Amino acid sequence: MAETIETGPKIPFPRKRVTKAIAREELAILEAAYPDAVTELVYDSPFTLLIAVVLSAQCTDARVNLTTPHLFAKYPKPAALGSAAQEDVEAIVKSCGFFRTKAKNIIAAAAAIASQHGGEVPRDRDALEALPGVGRKTASVVMSVVFGDAAFAVDTHVFRVSKRLGLTLGTTPLSVERDVVALVPEEKLRHAHHWLILHGRAICKAQTPQCLRCPVATICPSAAIVARVATAKRHAKGRAGVKTLVKGTYVGISRGR
Repeated sequence: MAETIETGPKIPFPRKRVTKAIAREELAILEAAYPDAVTELVYDSPFTLLIAVVLSAQCTDARVNLTTPHLFAKYPKPAALGSAAQEDVEAIVKSCGFFRTKAKNIIAAAAAIASQHGGEVPRDRDALEALPGVGRKTASVVMSVVFGDAAFAVDTHVFRVSKRLGLTLGTTPLSVERDVVALVPEEKLRHAHHWLILHGRAICKAQTPQCLRCPVATICPSAAIVARVATAKRHAKGRAGVKTLVKGTYVGISRGR
């Protein structure tokens, strides 16, 4: 569940929320579009998922999935990882980015799980968030994916797509979470963030949203905004091209003299 810093051309978010009826219709469309949405991180236990989510910050799930088999082959249990030498763990997770901080955190989290929780990942949110390197998003992923709890995780894709759909005007992950949670039935909550994540990766991309392919476009408030931004860019590019052509012609005439 990668969290990345997105840069590039800015597409403004809608200034108004859509109605609850429209919001729920948008979410229903996404649910139908991604009926089998699950995490793309590979795991076989609450422990391996928790470590994978920590490693996925500012990194793709695909890269994490290439890294964790080696990590867990060497350190299969919390006690083993918790007593590992940091430089050894750093060497394994280096390709995931921010590897020194991540290695330090996963070692410390594993040690805490081993010493404070009998080697088992705690189910309680407060206990999860007390683990080194584990914030609200990571805790929510573990709670929803492996424990089946009604938890909603907000990563960069969920934050962006929720705001583009007009589900929220929130400016923080927690405020976005609160707004979206109010729209989703509790029994579907553990799946909802996967709908938004997959849509953000496949269609509602940060720099180049694919509105012409989007199943929500007819009721999404951002479709018109994206179209206006695209038109403005084309006009700006056209004006820049004319200026370049005029300048080039002028220079050619000057050289002819």
